[in-house]
Amino acid sequence: MSLREFAEALPDYAKDIRLNLNSLAGDQTLGDQRKYGLLLTTAHGSGYKPLVDAAEAECAPKLSPEAANAARAAAAIMAMNNVYYRFTHLASNKEYATLPAKLRMNVIGNPGIDKADFELFSLAVSAQNGCGMCIDSHEKVLKSHGVSADIIQAAARIGSVMTAAATVHATRV
Repeated sequence: MSLREFAEALPDYAKDIRLNLNSLAGDQTLGDQRKYGLLLTTAHGSGYKPLVDAAEAECAPKLSPEAANAARAAAAIMAMNNVYYRFTHLASNKEYATLPAKLRMNVIGNPGIDKADFELFSLAVSAQNGCGMCIDSHEKVLKSHGVSADIIQAAARIGSVMTAAATVHATRV
């Protein structure tokens, strides 16, 4: 199933989500590696297997194996980091934020693709997971690499549409 077919399976009450999902593939703001990498990352970030399968099928011919692996890795590492850092940020006891995380995160330092692209993928999943601390951290790195606010906003938009598509598809009646 392609992302377009996935979108067409959304019910009429989610017409806006369907239209937004269909427009993502035509977006020229990001360039193909970023666009398809973000689609793949945020599909994995949604945790919804039918969306992951559709994104894998859609993105396979458009991404290098290294970029596809980095997209999956960003979703995986952010699944862990977003929970941990959201905890340290939200806990009333601020001592936790001063303790070493003791979590392996080697892929962040060596993602196998351009660092800015990996950071963009990570930011999108952090937006999906609602980790403000991680969003701020990734945005700071992206800005230091000269990534514009429009690109960062596009990544968050993709994460929001993919999350909504997964949620609606999973609960359609």
